[in-house]
Amino acid sequence: MTRPLLAPALLAIAACSSAVQAASHEMFRDPDCGCCGKWAEHVREHGEAEVEETVTRDMARVKDTHGVPQDLRSCHTLLVEGYVIEGHVPAAEIERLLAERPEGVVGLAVPGMPVGSPGMEMGERTQPYAVIAFRADGSRFVFARYG
Repeated sequence: MTRPLLAPALLAIAACSSAVQAASHEMFRDPDCGCCGKWAEHVREHGEAEVEETVTRDMARVKDTHGVPQDLRSCHTLLVEGYVIEGHVPAAEIERLLAERPEGVVGLAVPGMPVGSPGMEMGERTQPYAVIAFRADGSRFVFARYG
């Protein structure tokens, strides 16, 4: 007699599974920044995630509220599953952070706007850059290197 209930239960499980896969990320950006939209599209395409954009002129408040160190700041800030993602961090590194969840890490940052990073593509030109993992206590380490 439980068979008729099996199909609805499987549909509910599938819906929950899809909701997890399509988790929403919240990105804060300045209205005058063009590269932020390009970076958000990179995350949508490669991270298979929804990116909700909140446009604000008070980016300093957003970064202060979420503990982004001054020297690691860039143009946009993303919040995802309790982590802070600052700047042009590749989607692959966000996925890696969510999979590994390194102890004490509160976020990842690519300071500045390095040419060739996601959203900052300029033909074949690239600059080497590092993705920095940072902790609430101010300590940090190189999470990944590019270029």
